[in-house]
Amino acid sequence: MPAIHASAALSRFTVLDLTRVRSGPTCVRQLADWGANVIKIELPEAMEAGNQLGGAREGSDFQNLHRNKRAMTLNLKDPEGLAILKKMAKTADVIVENFRPDVKQRLGIDYETLAKDNPGLVYASISGFGQDGPYAKRPGFDQIAQGMGGLMSITGAPGEGPMRVGIPIADLTAGIFASQGIMLALLEREQSGKGQWVHTSLLQAQIFMLDFQASRWTMSGEVAKQAGNNHPTSIPTGVFKTSDGYMNIAVSGEKIWTRFCEAIGRPDLPKNEDYDTAPKRSENRDTLNAIIQDVILTETTKHWVDLFNKEGVPAGPIYNIDQTFADPQVKHLGMQQTVHSEELGDIDLVAQPITLSRTPSKFVAAPPSYGEHTDEILGELGMSAEEIKALRDKQVI
Repeated sequence: MPAIHASAALSRFTVLDLTRVRSGPTCVRQLADWGANVIKIELPEAMEAGNQLGGAREGSDFQNLHRNKRAMTLNLKDPEGLAILKKMAKTADVIVENFRPDVKQRLGIDYETLAKDNPGLVYASISGFGQDGPYAKRPGFDQIAQGMGGLMSITGAPGEGPMRVGIPIADLTAGIFASQGIMLALLEREQSGKGQWVHTSLLQAQIFMLDFQASRWTMSGEVAKQAGNNHPTSIPTGVFKTSDGYMNIAVSGEKIWTRFCEAIGRPDLPKNEDYDTAPKRSENRDTLNAIIQDVILTETTKHWVDLFNKEGVPAGPIYNIDQTFADPQVKHLGMQQTVHSEELGDIDLVAQPITLSRTPSKFVAAPPSYGEHTDEILGELGMSAEEIKALRDKQVI
């Protein structure tokens, strides 16, 4: 049975997935969801015990990361297993791995080696700190990258110490950047006919995500500090308590500031010399926020959200995750979609946040069980049932 493609967008590409945990699977999910023929390669189940990281296979995390793929088992420590991978690599378009940088050289499956037999191969590597340099061999972990990448120093309330972001943002962004790099390399290959080595790291991704906070340092030497729920430069922007909960308000620019003040019944504030310019509002933010808070506390979140959006002032509720998925706009966007699993029944996973009008992404297959497609994939390589049985008897697969 050939691969069932989740989209036509990348359906002409075959991807060998050697990744594990989160950053690598996040990268490959982007390719699988857009239709690539992804083959997830894992150790045989008996060997995998104690090595699998990232939660139970039937758990929500694994299920959300590994949909739309086929899977096979292969012992890369066995010469026969390694030979099978190298044979597959000769015709693959992409290989993605997130081993420690030295592992692929030790196994002889690094880019330089495999590209000799497949010059068009796009080989993607994700590491903690980069493929070379003084920290290259250090084990990478999302929270370590958040700390070293500066994010924790600007997250949280002032004076309360560093705070991690509530999602594994270094893992996720490194994976997404790697998938972008792969697609750039595939696009360039259409001109040159040649593949290339794409690599990124959790640390690089995290530093890039600092964005304007980083450029404040690189251009002016300004070290950004924690601002809690306040926007570091645009005031008043932040969290305000309502009569029945909390909400976000984002006021930037003089026109929106004026409209905001009129909406809350304080048209005098823009004329106050303490608040009549953005620098003054920033300097006097605590006093200004206290004035605004007294007003916002008098009505419900819905009242203010409806009023501010009607007046063109950006504002929104602060949801728990269940409330997020219950929101009518989120439902309209289709961010929760269903796929059928033979083991678990119908399960709901998080959909892609990108819409392509002609070649949309969809869920066509739940995450595969261990080695579910091993025989099928080896058969596609031309192996007979007897040869496959022999490999299984020797625990190569």
